[in-house]
Amino acid sequence: MAGKVMNAVQFDGFGGGAAGLKHVEVPVPAPKKDEVLLKLEARSLNPIDWKIQEGMLRLLLPGKFPYIPATDVAGEVVEVGFGVKNFKAGDKVVAMLSHTTGGGLAEFAVAKESLTVNRPAEVSAAEGAGLPVAGLTALQALTQSAGIKLDSSGKPANILITAASGGVGHYAVQLAKLGNTHVTATCGARNIEFVKSLGADEVLDYKTPDGAALKSPSGQKYDAIIHCSTGVPWSTFEPNLCESGKVIDITPGPSAMLTFAIKKLTFSKKQLVPLLLIPKREDLEFLVRLVKEGKLKTVVDSKHPLSNAEDAWAKSMDGHATGKIIVEP
Repeated sequence: MAGKVMNAVQFDGFGGGAAGLKHVEVPVPAPKKDEVLLKLEARSLNPIDWKIQEGMLRLLLPGKFPYIPATDVAGEVVEVGFGVKNFKAGDKVVAMLSHTTGGGLAEFAVAKESLTVNRPAEVSAAEGAGLPVAGLTALQALTQSAGIKLDSSGKPANILITAASGGVGHYAVQLAKLGNTHVTATCGARNIEFVKSLGADEVLDYKTPDGAALKSPSGQKYDAIIHCSTGVPWSTFEPNLCESGKVIDITPGPSAMLTFAIKKLTFSKKQLVPLLLIPKREDLEFLVRLVKEGKLKTVVDSKHPLSNAEDAWAKSMDGHATGKIIVEP
């Protein structure tokens, strides 16, 4: 692929929203040691993509400008770098790119072999591309932070999932129901039946008094709350938690980090736990296998061509997507 160019979408600095995206031609990247070059068939957007553009993580991300955003991709291996053992040209895969370097909104991208997994024929490119950030976040929040076993061997648990119709939330509901859990979920009124169809036992409209208060209709306390929205104070969570309940916050802000520190310092049994996603290949393989087996599904909110990535970007920034926003060739 040396010397060839590709279409890509990038931004050159902070701010600008969808209007700040630029369509450019850039060289096709070459895979380095332990990397694979992918011809992309689908990408999914996550809120972190536009948060990087808005400068919310400017102390860490991006590594440099110009920056091609998006990290969650599915495609076909077209070239492998030195040392790659598990993949060859023609393999269909799902991969998670680095947030530091990005690269997803382009025709080709390089991915680390360590965060690339095979995609069986039963899993479409769109289904696979939805999984990395959102699926891994849901999985790690439930299994590592909340201690939920995704089979019938775990002890019964009452779980609340906020913003359950979104990218992380819709995976979290499905994954939680693989375990021995009773799931209460919150979402907007238009998505109540959708979230029930994912397996939630009780669904609350977050705009109603009980929904805003996170109160279970059956009056039970929660062993864990997977918090996928923002702007909810500890005072709302606390009365709904069981004696040693946890709130797992997937997008912790300064107030959440302060609450986390205070709860630790005071040895409170009720804890707020900020989630730091640590991508692992075995976790991504597990999610792909669940999709193949029909135990997990990626719900696609909408599909957009790369040539009109601005619409996908604006939809993500709007914050009301049901499931995942996909960008296709």
